Amino acid sequence: MFMLELDGIQMTWLGHAGFKIKANEKIIYIDPYEIEEDEKADLILITHAHYDHCSPEDIKKIQKEDTLIIYGGDCGDKLTGNTDKIVPGEEKEFEDIKIKTVPSYNIGKKYHKKNQGNVGFIIEINGKKIYHAGDTDLIPEMDVITADIALLPVGGTYTMDAREAAEAANKINPEIAVPMHWGSVVGSEDDAKDFSRLAECEVRIMKKGE
Repeated sequence: MFMLELDGIQMTWLGHAGFKIKANEKIIYIDPYEIEEDEKADLILITHAHYDHCSPEDIKKIQKEDTLIIYGGDCGDKLTGNTDKIVPGEEKEFEDIKIKTVPSYNIGKKYHKKNQGNVGFIIEINGKKIYHAGDTDLIPEMDVITADIALLPVGGTYTMDAREAAEAANKINPEIAVPMHWGSVVGSEDDAKDFSRLAECEVRIMKKGE
């Protein structure tokens, strides 16, 4: 059972910051990490080079010969096959899927520097925009982001905490917001629940693999 379905788009949370999106007979993965999936990908999107986002072991589980991997940051040397680097502010198309990147970085933390070129993705499918924020704090660029579905980190330490993520959701004003980056590495379900309480839009707390 898919926990989120909207206008022909089916989305599964794979845990941590990983998602699988199915639409228009295409299968898209974002930041697969510690996954059990064996359904092969048409497109894989990687936000940055950290091991829990750019995991070659997990990518190989879902990669086929013609899978396109679009990646931000400095993880190109970890990847094999059909790869394409993308930088913040760039736009690409994969058949009928539009992909735009926005910056993803920390403010006042040492983990994700703005000059590293890490990205968040805005994926447009069937007229709907899905924003995957990557590992980021609450940043000024969010003031102008529009999305129907916002996937936002809530675990703190390396990213926004629940309060900051709720503030981001309230700026973006999506139809649905989904907390991520909890339950593995950092963050707990309590963070997801705090986010749900503070966000002014509909929030879906998804269960891993459903």
